[in-house]
Amino acid sequence: MALLLPWAIVYAAFFIYPFVYSFFLSFLDYNPLNTAKTEWVGLANVTRLFSDAQFFQALRNTLIFVLGTVPATTVFALGMAVALRGPLRGKDFVKAAIFLPSILSMVVIALLFKLLYAPGGALNAALAPLGFAGHGWLTDTRTALLAIMAMDVWAAVGYYALIFHAAFAGIPEELYEAAALEGAGTWATFRHITLPMIRPVLAFVLVINTIRSFQVFIEVFVMTQGGPLGTTNTLVLYLYEMAFRRLDYGYASVVAYAVFVLSGVLSIVAIRRLRPAYGAGAGAAG
Repeated sequence: MALLLPWAIVYAAFFIYPFVYSFFLSFLDYNPLNTAKTEWVGLANVTRLFSDAQFFQALRNTLIFVLGTVPATTVFALGMAVALRGPLRGKDFVKAAIFLPSILSMVVIALLFKLLYAPGGALNAALAPLGFAGHGWLTDTRTALLAIMAMDVWAAVGYYALIFHAAFAGIPEELYEAAALEGAGTWATFRHITLPMIRPVLAFVLVINTIRSFQVFIEVFVMTQGGPLGTTNTLVLYLYEMAFRRLDYGYASVVAYAVFVLSGVLSIVAIRRLRPAYGAGAGAAG
């Protein structure tokens, strides 16, 4: 128990205390720079949340981000992992290359893509010979969120590809040999052998990536600050805005708990989906 004490102290100080204190703040009108005017407002902050158009815009943007990036990242990662199974020159170099974005700071990646998407950036320069006029990818309400989503997929796909590649290594080769003897094609083999065998890993990737995408912040903060016209504002960015720019800690606490509850719901749904996946994977292995 004594060995766990330092960890327990840190956990209580940086997790449990802020969690409980933010719950208390959610009932207050609290500005840390003007504590003399702190007022008990009860459920007024919660009522405000349900009538806050900016919050629902941020929620909508976040859901679009999740529904757009998670399937795309999963499909591309599976494709990369399948390619890595085949005869490929310099396979170790390719693995290192696709994993590199995962160890880079997201701030650095976001700044590089901000330059890439600039009106005078490399993307417009590459498209110019094809007849495309220069475009402000991050300043157009139609393309700003899509541009950030594309960057996020690029940054994450290599990490998940290597997870799938490791999962493929655990599939017995005898299953593929038996499928080949039965005359199964590439797609049939992938659908009836590969996918069932990696279902637990696939479910894990979907859970982790969904939660990560739901809490997207750094990309948006660095690249657009939620603009243009709020089209890239996300829940965590809106929480940051309320807490550290408007100093409305009471309402920010309610937003934080809304993010916590929504993330928890996604986690519960994902875990329930994950349990039968383990069973299916075990049955396929048998």
